[in-house]
Amino acid sequence: MTAKQLSVFIENRHGRLGEVLNVLRKNDVNIISMSLADTTEYGLLRLIVNNPESGREALLAEGYSSMLTDVLVIKIPHKAGSLQEILQIISDKNVSIEYMYGLSIEGEDASVVMKTNDLELACDVLKKNNIDTLTAKELSNH
Repeated sequence: MTAKQLSVFIENRHGRLGEVLNVLRKNDVNIISMSLADTTEYGLLRLIVNNPESGREALLAEGYSSMLTDVLVIKIPHKAGSLQEILQIISDKNVSIEYMYGLSIEGEDASVVMKTNDLELACDVLKKNNIDTLTAKELSNH
């Protein structure tokens, strides 16, 4: 029920993002989704990719600080209020969301990548409420 997210710490300077993405391209690591947050000195690039282990190894070999994190990828129906309903179900079980960003894949539903303070409980809550999640294997097929 979880997927691996590749996180990369990069300097906040001209061209650095392109350099990171080039490392992934050269190693046939396909980006499925990404989020970039920055401060004045550095950026945190979060990626869902088809092969996170290979991506991390390639980046480490090139000197980039990176790590893998377990996250949830949740399918959300295209209907007003769907995301809020899911967030309420999670919140009712005292699970906090640390961050979240959108993911675009084939199909009729939208998807979000979510990191929570209690991944195991969040997985259990989603499963009990028949809320679909995507696994790392399912994501690598996109």
